[in-house]
Amino acid sequence: MFQRTEAPVFAAVLAAGKGTRMRSNRAKVLHTICGVPMVNYVISALEPVAPMETLVVVGHQADEVRAVLPPGVGSVLQEEQNGTGDAVRVALEGIEEEEGILLVVNGDGPLISGRTLVELVERHRVAGVGATVLVAELDDATGLGRVMEDAGVVRIVEEKDATEAERRIRLVNLGLYAFDLSEIRHALGLVGTQNAQGEIYLTDALEIIGRRSRAVTYRVKSLEEAHLVNDRAHLALAEEIVRRRILDAHMRAGVTVRDPVSTHIEASVEIGRDTVVLPGTFLRGGTKIGSDCVIGPSTDLLDTVVGDGALVEHSVGRGAAVGPGANVGPYAYLRPGTVLGEVSKVGAYCELKNTKVGAGSKVPHLSYVGDAEIGEGANLGAGTITANYDGKDKHRTTIGSGVFTGINTNLIAPVTIGENAYLGAGSVVNKDIPPGKMAVGMPARVIRDAPEKVSKDGKKKQGDQGGE
Repeated sequence: MFQRTEAPVFAAVLAAGKGTRMRSNRAKVLHTICGVPMVNYVISALEPVAPMETLVVVGHQADEVRAVLPPGVGSVLQEEQNGTGDAVRVALEGIEEEEGILLVVNGDGPLISGRTLVELVERHRVAGVGATVLVAELDDATGLGRVMEDAGVVRIVEEKDATEAERRIRLVNLGLYAFDLSEIRHALGLVGTQNAQGEIYLTDALEIIGRRSRAVTYRVKSLEEAHLVNDRAHLALAEEIVRRRILDAHMRAGVTVRDPVSTHIEASVEIGRDTVVLPGTFLRGGTKIGSDCVIGPSTDLLDTVVGDGALVEHSVGRGAAVGPGANVGPYAYLRPGTVLGEVSKVGAYCELKNTKVGAGSKVPHLSYVGDAEIGEGANLGAGTITANYDGKDKHRTTIGSGVFTGINTNLIAPVTIGENAYLGAGSVVNKDIPPGKMAVGMPARVIRDAPEKVSKDGKKKQGDQGGE
């Protein structure tokens, strides 16, 4: 028996194949599940095992696969995709150590858990054998290699090479192995290509090891983990499972998800406790939601940060930041570079792009504001537009604190509206407006000081004209 209690573990992730059944121009392992390339789920599952080194075997679209790998994960190139045995041989060329355990996992098995991989390695250590293979008993074994075990020899027959009787076997190979390093090196030197595919099968090496130093099986405890992605239907099923895992984790952490069936949250999203996510909501990429927020219904946020206590309903965010207590929607579109200050508001049918909105300011409805900066406590009336593009260049608009614009105001950038200025309904502004002045007309002209009005608390403030 092998004494490997302290033997180091090395991991090889097989990710070189094209995945022809995906019917895709993209390598199979690059297809995403809840926003993450499927190969990275496998790499994450290896973390509890703490391999001394993890090598991803790349081949088809090698550069693209390397580009998505996490920092610190190495790769080796399988120049010709000549089977799983050849892929492991390539990985072994990148491992200098002679003694240890080689853990082999498939890049298209995104549902495998770290717990199962730890148990597989432990089973291998305790058994003191040359090889251990992860297996599962399935009602439908279509497309998978069938497993037969007898007196320390594990034989796996690929479906293409199986007899009719062997195809009725329900115990299947999941393509995850723990090998003694010296044993797998020796066995791969003896494997030929006498099979339907003319490839070097890793399963043939398993049988050789069994006859030389015994091999055993280990059954996966959760059949959910046995799901491999070979086509688009498998991909959709994997996405459904991972999506539910993500939602369950958020709900256990204190997030209310009203309708998990219609809610999609990607793996990288962060959500604070006591936030409520309403039906039809998509949260994606680097989106971060604070606590005590209400998101949705029917909201789609990508790479968007939402502060504590904010409301975002029936709206779209792309690379935007929503301040604490802000109110967005319904039917607002926050484009990249938009930053909303604390307790600000962007209302119905508004679009903002590369715009900073100061604390307490409001863009309540039917407005387009692009390449602008709005101070604090300003109010833009319905239909306010910043004309930021002259056909060649983009220009900025600056709107000071306390500014009020009437309905259907057009601001022709570059232009600056001074603090507490007042723009009459329908104004077309193509010149700077001084602070505290009132301007009207097409083009707008300054006519007098801006009017004052009395608020409900008895304090004077700028006059009103048009909708909030």
